[in-house]
Amino acid sequence: MSPFSIFSRQFTSIAKTPLPKLSKIPTKYRSFAIQQAQNALTDYLHTTRALPFTYADYISKNSLHSLSQLISKIKFSAPTFSRSFQKFLRYNPINEFEFFYESIGIDYHDIDEHLKPNVFFFSEYSIPLNAACALSGSGFPWNKLGRMYKEEVSILSKTPEFLIDRLSVLKDFGFSNLSVVGICLAFPFVLSGEDGLSGEIRDLLDDLKRAFIDYDLESLVKGNVDAWYEVCRKIRVFYDLGVEKGKVGELIGSSKHHFLEYKEEVLIKKMEFFCRLGVSKVDVGLLLLKRPELLSFDLENPTISVLGFLKHFFLREEKLKSITQTYSYLLGRNKMANLPHVLRAMDLHEWFFDMIKYGDCKLLDNYALTSLNESTDEIYMENLEKIKCTKTPFHTISKLNFLHGIGFGENSFTVKVLANVHGTSDELQERFDCLLDAGIRFSKLCKMVSLSPKILNQDVDILRRKLNFLCQEMGASLQYLDCFPAYLCYDLEKRIKPRCKFHVWLKEKGLCTKNYSISSMIATSEKSFLARLASIHPTAPQQWLECFAYENHDSCQDTPVSSTISS
Repeated sequence: MSPFSIFSRQFTSIAKTPLPKLSKIPTKYRSFAIQQAQNALTDYLHTTRALPFTYADYISKNSLHSLSQLISKIKFSAPTFSRSFQKFLRYNPINEFEFFYESIGIDYHDIDEHLKPNVFFFSEYSIPLNAACALSGSGFPWNKLGRMYKEEVSILSKTPEFLIDRLSVLKDFGFSNLSVVGICLAFPFVLSGEDGLSGEIRDLLDDLKRAFIDYDLESLVKGNVDAWYEVCRKIRVFYDLGVEKGKVGELIGSSKHHFLEYKEEVLIKKMEFFCRLGVSKVDVGLLLLKRPELLSFDLENPTISVLGFLKHFFLREEKLKSITQTYSYLLGRNKMANLPHVLRAMDLHEWFFDMIKYGDCKLLDNYALTSLNESTDEIYMENLEKIKCTKTPFHTISKLNFLHGIGFGENSFTVKVLANVHGTSDELQERFDCLLDAGIRFSKLCKMVSLSPKILNQDVDILRRKLNFLCQEMGASLQYLDCFPAYLCYDLEKRIKPRCKFHVWLKEKGLCTKNYSISSMIATSEKSFLARLASIHPTAPQQWLECFAYENHDSCQDTPVSSTISS
């Protein structure tokens, strides 16, 4: 799961419900049937239901799913279809709100949650329609009203007078009508609330006025609603990162050409790159506003040599030597896109971010391999060729890409780790994220994987239970995993719990005064474990086998302990 869900609500494409196929109508007549049904519905809403023609037409032309459901109920015959559809509408009243909500941009499968029970006609409840008509009459595209409504449902409960007055107040700031529409579509909350333009709304408008008017961004935007909406969405990306409204109007204005030149997706990719460093999202937003030239850098495709890249950024020689000795599994080549996690795995992410923030950020753009063979690992390349020749190369390469993605380089050590991790790349990522979310530091977790790759072979639920037992039942901290990551590889019910509980029992009985480490309790072989118990008390192995070992654990839960060992 991506850690950048902050963007998903506003900026990823929402999969729309696919249109019905109208399989009962011959393919060559389907467009004809839809057009005839739209015309009939427009006439019905306008003539029979007394809607203004313009809005009746908006509804019929933008509600294809609801309309197709009606079409499928009518036996098709090309010569008589229009009359049949009109007759159907006369004798089978429709739920007008279904068509309305779909027409303003609400997905067909989400419509039910917006419908009022037992209300079918605009004549029974006209508030949403009146609000939509007021906004449409003020320049808002009818089929985009749903974007605002999904974020601020209160908008369609406002009176036309309130909405028109609020739009007028926004224009008094000096914004054009087109820019006001774009602002409202991207920031629907400016149309909500009854306390005027105060607080967050005022701060936002101050920023936008500074950028659009004082820095003349307005003159560079093409004269249509879509262009203004696009610009405002780009600005919103920064606010969604947590950048404070009312504080960045000048930065936005001074970067105005970049807001026009680069698409929203480019902004998001750059933000995700720097957010992967694990630094504050606010700092990432401010970095890109202050250093907009970063938007032009290719931070996805270039190949890097990890040591070569660090030398390029003038990392001290003694630090480079330490990294070579400590992080051999991270060295070699990798993709630029994986650089943030490479640096986090070395605990150099904050150093790098400061270098970009305060130093020469162009170092990031002008880096290049010094030669075609720089940092090439022959063992890695040989194994990569072998993987490509297997029957299922995609599965293995996906796992390899996962390892590169968390920072492991193109080296022989990574090949060894690859051989010991099992599952799909998505499963491995989910398990890795589970351990991260539990509070294990990124660099420590990568080190753990390098020492005990099989920790990623555990299901997420099992990992959580083992961590809970370690911290809650055994009173240890997550830091203990730094020296004994293999703890996560042992069976919780068959190995960890029985042995740990038996040691607790021995101490409670006063039979064992030595404090054994968790690793010595768990990692010791069964033969050595029994030998240790025998040295503690002659009958301890028998007690273990009869009442604590996994095979007998459940049946001995309530069995009185042996009088021999307890004496």
